[in-house]
Amino acid sequence: GGGAEGGGGGGGHRELALLEEVTCHLGELLAEVVDETAAMVEKKQARTYDEIERDLAAAAEAQEEEDEDDDEEKEKPIYNPLNLPLGWDGKPIPYWLYKLHGLNIEYRCEICGNQSYMGPRAFERHFQEWRHAHGMACLGIPNTRHFQGITLIEDAYTLWAKLKGETQGSTWNPELDEEFEDKQGNVMNRKTYTDLARQGLLD
Repeated sequence: GGGAEGGGGGGGHRELALLEEVTCHLGELLAEVVDETAAMVEKKQARTYDEIERDLAAAAEAQEEEDEDDDEEKEKPIYNPLNLPLGWDGKPIPYWLYKLHGLNIEYRCEICGNQSYMGPRAFERHFQEWRHAHGMACLGIPNTRHFQGITLIEDAYTLWAKLKGETQGSTWNPELDEEFEDKQGNVMNRKTYTDLARQGLLD
């Protein structure tokens, strides 16, 4: 048992020795930086009040010049001959990105009053927006997902007529579709159940 413990302890000493070696090596590499930092701190502590004020004034002037340069850059008109959309930084997005997102493709929606949408993403999103919903409401058609992708008024009316025809046969009729069960477990619709109950045959 003692040999195993001795072997484990040796591994720990080896790791500790390796860490010490790495620390010493880092100390040698950073010795110059540490010396320079110490010299800078001593120099700052030895400065007079006038020297400190002079350094602060110089730093403030440098900052003002930098701000003026930034303002001049902002005031320059942006060169945008292709009329590309602006990115988050206020500059035109790259042309390859413009093409990649399909922003060069124009989609029109008659239901929205011939409004144009640039790119498939804006076009898909507009079906849930107020303008399209208002256009559908003006047509008297509910803005459901069945009409996603429909942009022509005639197509919307055609689909609405088709959907109304399909759903009329499958609308809920409580007289026929509501189910009741008697004490014996017989299932029947509402009309039959009420007829039998009136006649007293369900007891």
